[in-house]
Parts: sequence; structure tokens; C-alpha cells
Amino acid sequence: MNTDDRALCDALAADLDGNFEHLVISWQDRLYRFALRVSGSPSDAEEIAQDAFVRCYRALQGYMPDRIRALSLRAWLYRITLNVARNRLRRRTPPGEELGEHAAGTPDPGMLAVRAERVRDLQQALTLLPEVPRAAVVLRYVEELSYGEIAGVLGIPEGTARSHVHRGLRTLRELMTEEVTA
Repeated sequence: MNTDDRALCDALAADLDGNFEHLVISWQDRLYRFALRVSGSPSDAEEIAQDAFVRCYRALQGYMPDRIRALSLRAWLYRITLNVARNRLRRRTPPGEELGEHAAGTPDPGMLAVRAERVRDLQQALTLLPEVPRAAVVLRYVEELSYGEIAGVLGIPEGTARSHVHRGLRTLRELMTEEVTA
């Protein structure tokens, strides 16, 4: 756990109400991005992130200070967010919206259009993956979690987390290859 997260856990243990806003400010963008990639919908992602913070606050209210200090904050927050997303996705139809983020940074409009199309294709292929491999790939390559942290978030052994990432990447490659040859 990085120093900022450790200090944040210590602050939350000392004064949950006074420091919870700092937790939200520190984590809102990361949890929103994760929820967006898992759900495929900006509006769902916003609600997932908000609900995750509500659940986080309620859980922390019931924790003793020592338990709050001992939290692996990053894995814990991603796990709550994933659980909220799973519950939400079970109640709705498959996503039809594309993710709203596109690659940028090149001044060539033609190259930018090609890159944006490729990102859209990748994001669409990502939404076709089963839930657990999709979450594992996003946690590994977008959120940059270690395999141990991914295992903690998903509640699976580390070797299984590696396997889900590997299979997810293989399926993404296959989907992207099909798109190119179609």
C-alpha cells in the first residue's frame, strides 16, 4: 500500500466523518474509470461509483479503528466497486453504449480518427468478455493492480487471477482479429 493510502486509513480510523471526503476526492476518478470499463456506460459508472462510496462509508462506520488502519485500501475499494457493478449489471440489459474516453494527443486528424476507432473497437470487445475476465483485465492493465491485489478484489487465488487475465487477453486478441478480418 502506498504512503498516501496508509495515511488515509490512519486518518479515517481517527475521524471517519472528518476525513471521508478526502477518501472520495482521492478515489472518485479511479473508481469511476473502473466502473466505466466494467459497465460500459457512463451513467451506470457514475451511479456505481457513488453507491460504492456509500457502501464504503457504511462499512467503515462498523469497523474498529484497528481494522480501518489494517485495510488494503486499494483492493478493498475496487472490490466494493466491482460488487456494486455486478449487482447493477444483473438488473439491466447488456450495454449498448460505448465508453466515452478516446485516445488523444496526436495532431494528425486522420491518425486520431483511426486511433479513436481502434479504442472504440477495443472497448466494445472488452464489454463482450465474461464478467470476471473483463474485470481482471481492467484491474491489471487499466488500474495497474498486481495479481495479488486482483486476487483480493475478485476473491480468488492469485493463480486463478493470472489465468483470468491471460484468458481475457487471448479472447480480446481473438475478438480484435475477427474485427480486422471482417
